[in-house]
Amino acid sequence: MPAYSAHEDALTAKLVTFYEDLADPSAPSHRATLLLFDPSNGALRAVMDGSVITAKRTAAVSAIATKLLMPADSEVLCILGAGVQAYSHYEIFTALFSFKEVRIWNRTKERAEKFAHSVDGPVRVCSSAQEAVTGADVIVTVTMATKPILHGKWVKPEAHINAVGASRPDWRELDDDVMRNSVLYVDSREAALRESGDVILSGAKIFAELGEVLLGTKPALREKTTVFKSLGMAIEDTVAAKLVFDAWSAGS
Repeated sequence: MPAYSAHEDALTAKLVTFYEDLADPSAPSHRATLLLFDPSNGALRAVMDGSVITAKRTAAVSAIATKLLMPADSEVLCILGAGVQAYSHYEIFTALFSFKEVRIWNRTKERAEKFAHSVDGPVRVCSSAQEAVTGADVIVTVTMATKPILHGKWVKPEAHINAVGASRPDWRELDDDVMRNSVLYVDSREAALRESGDVILSGAKIFAELGEVLLGTKPALREKTTVFKSLGMAIEDTVAAKLVFDAWSAGS
């Protein structure tokens, strides 16, 4: 995943591996290494652990989408999944937003319980995805699902959904009901139409890229049920890596 930012004066390439370890489900499925170069001469500035940067920048983008799209006075946050992205999303969402209740569900209940005991603040462990989703204002799906685990009939009107898993064209987290009856935002149209099974297989129409909302060329329809389909972009890694490098260089 190479990218260059003139604004940040940074050039990076991220090497990513994906291995689903069925013998050890607690092992990270994604591992990443970030290389930061001097764009003026190609010299290597730093080699970074990209896993932490990936987790935090992904959650940060979801937080931006949520800030723009979640219903006013949102009180209930639901997280489906209990892996690395669940932790990074919980961390930033509870820091930025004032939810009165946080719920979590995972296919392996023990992992959901471990999550609840590991984080600061009370988390309600739910026995089913439906229980976790019903009545939630903001929903985050961060699973390894290949078939839909979130069904539209469970989702309250005007809820906002951050769909982070299912990053392959034949994988799904959200059913057709969710995808076709929500206003769909993506980070990249091109990537979503090539890589997202949720978008491709449902035939859902993309309303806007998140960047268009930030630029003011497309509206944030928070009065509607909304989905932000996140696939990640290399430029996000570049900006995050430069931020880390500059902080390290300054001795922070």
